[in-house]
Amino acid sequence: MNVVTLLQIIWTVSAVGLIVLVLLHSPKGDGLGGIGGQAQLFQSAKSAEKTLNRVTWGLTIVFMGLTVILSAGWLNQ
Repeated sequence: MNVVTLLQIIWTVSAVGLIVLVLLHSPKGDGLGGIGGQAQLFQSAKSAEKTLNRVTWGLTIVFMGLTVILSAGWLNQ
């Protein structure tokens, strides 16, 4: 497995992760709290929403960065 293939796999996983995370966001602002009560992993719904936002932004940066790297063809040389 070469570097390009590995980056493509990470790119695909980040794309699927972004889709899932964006669908978890609530347009009304209640976020994970509206999915079935409070998210028990977190101390409050606000903490869960804050964590969800951070993970979403992190995956967005990974996805966009890999999109630029893979589309530019810098690694195919």
